[in-house]
Amino acid sequence: MDQSSAVGVLTLDLHRLELRYASLRLPDPPAITRLARSIAADGQLVPCIVVAGEGQAFILVDGYRRIAALRSLGRDRAEVECWPVDLVQALLGVLARTHSRSFAPIEEAFLLRELISGASLSQHEVARRCGRDVSWVNRRLQLLGGLSDALLEAVRQGQVSTWAAVRILGPLARANSAHAERLLATLRQTPLSTRQLANWFAQYQRAARPVRERMVESPKLLLEAVAARQEEQLAERLRAGPEGEVLADVRILEAVGTRLKRRLSALSSSATPLPPVVRTAVAALQPALESLQRHLTRICPHDIQRDSSIRPDAASARPGDTRDQSALESLA
Repeated sequence: MDQSSAVGVLTLDLHRLELRYASLRLPDPPAITRLARSIAADGQLVPCIVVAGEGQAFILVDGYRRIAALRSLGRDRAEVECWPVDLVQALLGVLARTHSRSFAPIEEAFLLRELISGASLSQHEVARRCGRDVSWVNRRLQLLGGLSDALLEAVRQGQVSTWAAVRILGPLARANSAHAERLLATLRQTPLSTRQLANWFAQYQRAARPVRERMVESPKLLLEAVAARQEEQLAERLRAGPEGEVLADVRILEAVGTRLKRRLSALSSSATPLPPVVRTAVAALQPALESLQRHLTRICPHDIQRDSSIRPDAASARPGDTRDQSALESLA
């Protein structure tokens, strides 16, 4: 049955609506503001969806932002469609309409969990009855996997974005739950943008354990230090000019060559021969080195006295260090 065409549009007082699923919807103040402007100009164009509740009450299934917009305008009545089905069927019908309705993925996950845990439906049954495949249901439910109740509540209250919860705080909680809890507490007091949080997590993954402790306590402070260091490096590059960039590349190349010789010597001194993957990589490297040597001979045809100032020190030969990366230990 097409529930949307089963009955006409009714006008109900807002106090008769039971907002049972308000906690499953994410707050979106900008969207509510846009809806309020639209309703003020043109009236409520899209009715909310309800099912009959106890007594004279109606359970609001869809339209929570429209109700919030109406209340912000001081309105006390809403246009609704009352679907003549049970509550489970109404929720399934709303999920089936998400192709044209802009639910956030985590909102869909909340509704699916409500149907599976509250109505005791299987994933296959939910998928069949809302016109989806089982993989879609499973992917949505995985969004909630590993997210603590505190984190889900922060998402519902709009303190943390869905992206931050799924991509940053969720993985962090699985690796170090204490750090995730402390970061969440910090973000509630000092929010970070999506870009800032992604940058912070990238720095966190590369940092040593003692540094991570300080990063969790003061994420914004570390980001400011990284930004300041990047500005300083940019200024240094501008002062050095193209000559400085060439000199830096030469130093890096010499350091990498020294490190590679040491590691190859260590491998070749063992009883076992070089692994095939290493031999293949070395063979592929040789033409590139020969091409570089020919180019250097063409650019610098005469022998140039070696400048001891460009010799890399021991620290510059450590794996993973480059002059374009900040030392997190010093920044933190």
